[in-house]
Amino acid sequence: MAYDNIVSLLGADAGTLLEHESKTFAKEQLHLPGPDFVDRIFAQSNRSPQVLRNLQQLFDHGRLAGTGYLSILPIDQGIEHTAGASFAPNPIYFDPENILKLAMEGGCNAVATTFGNLAMLSRKYAHKIPFVVKINHNELLTYPTKYNQIMFGSVEDAWNLGAAAVGATIYFGSEESSRQIMEVSEAFEQAHALGMATILWCYTRNSAFKKGDIDYHTAADITGQANHLGVTIQADIIKQKLPTNNGGFTAIGFSKSDKRMYSELSSNNPIDLTRYQVANCYMGRAGLINSGGESGGSDLQDSVRTAVINKRAGGMGLILGRKAFQKDFSDGVALLNAVQDVYLAKEITIA
Repeated sequence: MAYDNIVSLLGADAGTLLEHESKTFAKEQLHLPGPDFVDRIFAQSNRSPQVLRNLQQLFDHGRLAGTGYLSILPIDQGIEHTAGASFAPNPIYFDPENILKLAMEGGCNAVATTFGNLAMLSRKYAHKIPFVVKINHNELLTYPTKYNQIMFGSVEDAWNLGAAAVGATIYFGSEESSRQIMEVSEAFEQAHALGMATILWCYTRNSAFKKGDIDYHTAADITGQANHLGVTIQADIIKQKLPTNNGGFTAIGFSKSDKRMYSELSSNNPIDLTRYQVANCYMGRAGLINSGGESGGSDLQDSVRTAVINKRAGGMGLILGRKAFQKDFSDGVALLNAVQDVYLAKEITIA
C-alpha cells in the first residue's frame, strides 16, 4: 500500500496522527525498534543464547523481517469467545491448518494460538513459521459466566511442539490477578530456561473500572501500570489494547498517581497516550504491540490507524486477529499486508 493510500485511509485524522510532535517523553529517551534490537537490548540482559535466537527468529520472519517490527496473527478466540461465535463468519478456521496458512500467506512474523492448534500440525509447520503457544485462557462454557485465566498446558509441552515463544494473559485488577501473576511469572521463568521468548497479554479487568458511561479499562494510566507489572515478570514483549482515555486512577479513586502523569507525561493525542504505555515497558526495552480489537464495519481504516499510532508512539507492531480471520481468506491477507505496509513506510516516523 502506497503512503498516499495510508493518508487517505486516515481521513480527517491524518493531520492529527501524521504531523503530531510528541512533547511528553522525548523520542531520544526511547529504545526504538530496529534491525539490531536483539543485539542492542536483549544481548545485555539475562536472556540466554537460546532465547536470543528465538527472539531473532521472530524478528527475521515475514514481510517485516529485518525491520525490528512485528506483525503477529493471534487466534485463541475459539476458547476465549467460543469457536462457534468466532469462526461462524468464516468456518474454514475450525481447521487449525487454515490459521497457519493465513499467518504465512499474510506475511506475519509469527502465529499465536492454542496448544491444540499448534500440536496438531507442529511437524508440518514448526520450521516454516515461528509458533507462539498461548498457555492460558478464559473459557466460556461455565455458567454463570466467569472471567479467569487458567493454564491449559505446560511450558515443556510448548517447547516440545517447537514453539519459539509462549504467550499468556493476566487480568490485572481482577480478584484472581495475584494467582495469575505468580503462575505466569513461574511459567515465564521456565520458558526462558528452555530458550523460548515470552509475550504477555496485559489486560485489565474489574467491574469498578467503569464509571458512568466511561470505561477506564483502556485508560493510559491503568494500562501503563499493567505493562509495568508485565515487564517486571520478564515479559519480552507486551501486548496491550490501544489506550482510549486517561485518568482512571483519579476517576475511580484507587492506587497512586501524580498530576504530571496527566500533563507533562501525556496529552489527549492517542500517540502520547500510547507513548505512556511504551514508557512503562522500560522505555521500549520490552516491545509494545497493540491489539487489533474486534471486527466491525471499518476494519481496514481502524487497523491502519492503530498501526500508525503504535509506530509513531515508539511501539513494536500489531497483533491482529479477528479483523483478519473473520472475513474471506484473501481479504484477511490484504488486511494484514496493509498493517505491515505502515511499518514499512519510511514516511511514517517516530513522533
